[in-house]
Amino acid sequence: MTEPSSAVLEGATSVRAVLDTNSRTVHAIHLADDRNRAKHARLLRDARRCGVPILRATRAELDALATGRTHGGIVATVGPRRCAPLAVLLRRPAPFLAMLDGVEDPYSLGQSIRALYAAGADGLLLPARDLTRAAGIVARASAGASERMPTAVVDDPSAALGTLREHGVRVVCARRRDAAPCDTVDLAGALLLVIGGQHRGIGSGVARHVDRWVRVPYGRGFLASLDTTSATAALSFEIARQRRACG
Repeated sequence: MTEPSSAVLEGATSVRAVLDTNSRTVHAIHLADDRNRAKHARLLRDARRCGVPILRATRAELDALATGRTHGGIVATVGPRRCAPLAVLLRRPAPFLAMLDGVEDPYSLGQSIRALYAAGADGLLLPARDLTRAAGIVARASAGASERMPTAVVDDPSAALGTLREHGVRVVCARRRDAAPCDTVDLAGALLLVIGGQHRGIGSGVARHVDRWVRVPYGRGFLASLDTTSATAALSFEIARQRRACG
């Protein structure tokens, strides 16, 4: 699955992220007629420097472009996401990578990427079926992190994990039961954290490559599992804590 040739990013944070990173071609920025240009002076100045047209639009026109009405008076029409080859993600010494497998809800996907980026993840792997068609929702839910995070799209997740393991990257996967508490497992060093979707979970091909299963230790007896975003955040920041402790 690939993204459409044109997508819409909504809100100043998402638009700023794509301009900062050159993660996509920006076709145009659409600014509401009643928007105070001074508030976005730097963003608009950068857009002009990049040769991006800035078009005035009515609120009704922006509402028609966007998926909702939380765009804040600014949207950008953009091209497909520029993704990185898997080899590029392996260039960083002892990388902290992540794979979101089977996460179908764009809000959960965006919020999970936001947590990973904030925790210091070096790169993201997305199975091709998970490459979102709702780019605007993902970018907004991630506060632009989905555009800033180096991302590789993999057609064969199982083969990609095999390649990572050949390069000394351990594969750690979250599950609720029959797994070690994450704070008792060494999560420093080269690592791929795999998080499955709440409904589909991870694929069997991915599961075959898992080196260690971990869980988030609860503070009380609670039978329900965490949602994808909460589990991603908890595990990501435990990895970040251990990496800091190792210097």
